[in-house]
Amino acid sequence: MVTVQLKGNPWNLTGSIPEKGKKAPPIEGVDADLKNRSLSEFQGKKKIICFVPSLDTPVCSESARKFNKKIQSKENVVVLYLSFDLPFALKRACSKEDNDLKHLLLLSLFKSKKPAEDYGVLIQNGPLSGLCARAVFVLDENDITIYSELVTELSHEPNYEKALSQV
Repeated sequence: MVTVQLKGNPWNLTGSIPEKGKKAPPIEGVDADLKNRSLSEFQGKKKIICFVPSLDTPVCSESARKFNKKIQSKENVVVLYLSFDLPFALKRACSKEDNDLKHLLLLSLFKSKKPAEDYGVLIQNGPLSGLCARAVFVLDENDITIYSELVTELSHEPNYEKALSQV
């Protein structure tokens, strides 16, 4: 069983991380304007998929700002940021003056845990049970997984450069 930890406390994850070279599972979520969105909308583009526990935490909001800044110069790439935050919290995160996340698509998974399970990032036990672990996946134009990183210590940020080098 795959685990992550927060400051030394281990938590189990549900599901399996998509294998490199394999088709990634579908994703459906709700954006900050309450519109249903799906991975299939971005066929023909490379995708960076970021699962995070909550944009209301310092590490998650900082990583969103960094990806937003670093992705500006990349063409034909979309960044999907997924959490169980409600769409209202996503709207708040997008509208903060210092946090203009216009290059990211923030999606709430509040309607279904399936995407988190399908990507092997659903925390199964502990105080964050039911939230996503921090992970980054890069998919090619046909949704084939070309990179994955499960951040095993939740208080750490992902490796931005490795992920971005794939797009």
